[in-house]
Amino acid sequence: MRKLVALLLLLVLMFMAACSNADTPSTGSSQEGESNQESANNEQAGGSVDEIEIEFWHIHPGAREEVFLEAVARFEENNPGVKVNVQRIANDNFKQRLIVSMSGGNPPDIFHNWGGGWLKQFVDSGQVLDLTAYIDVDHYLETAIDNVSFGDGIYGAPLGLGLHYFFYNTEIFEEYGLEEPETYDELLHIIDVLNENNVIPIALANQTKWPGAFYLMYFADRLAGPDIFNSAFARTGAGFDDPSFIRAGEYIQDLVQRDAFNVGFNGIPYDAGQGRQLLYSGQAAMMLIGNSFLNDALNEAPEFAEKLGFFKFPSLPDGEGDPLNMDGVLSPVFSGWSGTEHPDLVAELLKELTSLESAQAFADRSRGLTAINGVEYTDEVLNRMFQDALNAPDISWPYDQTLPPDLAQLHLDTTQALFGLEITPEEAARQMEELAKEQLD
Repeated sequence: MRKLVALLLLLVLMFMAACSNADTPSTGSSQEGESNQESANNEQAGGSVDEIEIEFWHIHPGAREEVFLEAVARFEENNPGVKVNVQRIANDNFKQRLIVSMSGGNPPDIFHNWGGGWLKQFVDSGQVLDLTAYIDVDHYLETAIDNVSFGDGIYGAPLGLGLHYFFYNTEIFEEYGLEEPETYDELLHIIDVLNENNVIPIALANQTKWPGAFYLMYFADRLAGPDIFNSAFARTGAGFDDPSFIRAGEYIQDLVQRDAFNVGFNGIPYDAGQGRQLLYSGQAAMMLIGNSFLNDALNEAPEFAEKLGFFKFPSLPDGEGDPLNMDGVLSPVFSGWSGTEHPDLVAELLKELTSLESAQAFADRSRGLTAINGVEYTDEVLNRMFQDALNAPDISWPYDQTLPPDLAQLHLDTTQALFGLEITPEEAARQMEELAKEQLD
């Protein structure tokens, strides 16, 4: 009997110990298994454990950014569980940021660009998503699609079309009896009158070099037409040391010596807004810039936007180029990174960003031209610009967006040096042609 009682007591103690161990939390795999099971149950119930994220970089502030964000919201609504992280980067810093991220293998899924040679450098290195199978080319202007097509592929979805004009303060022109010039001599007369009245004729912010490059492009075009650059680039005729490029440099330096620009222009960055403030405040009368300036003015100085006029770059007395030709830029173009984990979603967002709804809002609210067919321009200014685009025998894209990177940088460097009177036009042309022979022949 004593043996039976002892045995029963031992069994009870063993049972109690087992229950105690079962109630004690474990540091082993049983708790992780319960957690994993709970996650699986959540997923089966329709919950989202790992939200898909897409990174999107652009450069545009104000109304244009609002249009992008609205397109992103529509995309997210149509794709539950997908989050788009939008980051706006200042234009002057954007290119370097993107180049560094591409080199490091961690670029955004979608990035702003300008098409042409600047995009091609990334295409050639296999870093851009081929969109040929995703987008309808008939949705876009043919000239825009041509600028994002390389080989047999399409690598960008263009939204904005920019044209470069002289923008001016209409009140200043009225005060001094000035009219929009059609010839270069008439422009020089305006510069002289403004200088005599202590008004800066032309605001220029050329630290980042691309604003001054517009002058070299327009002078070369007005002197010899678009074929002068096309032949130098394609190596089919005249080179970058052609007399027309030298003459273009001479025109630039003549403007500098006439005090056409604000003091210290080569040290002023465009994004900081100092150049634009010269116009807004009435200290300067004109600026040669793309029509995205309209969006800047609406965002920064709405009252000034109401007294803003514009005119095309005038004809030159010794020029053979058609004064109806325009210099322009595609901006923004949106492209995808080839290494994205979600190419189908990236392509869908690109289509939403460049949809007719986005393009119409882009035109209506930021006073921007678009590369999308079917947009209606009810704004008088935009309609006039759109007619200029339709009537232009040629629209030339920026040299620095067309040339290979090293040659593009030399073009910017030598042009800025021309404005600084640090180099002769002959030397600038010689340097360009020597490097072109190395990189293009």
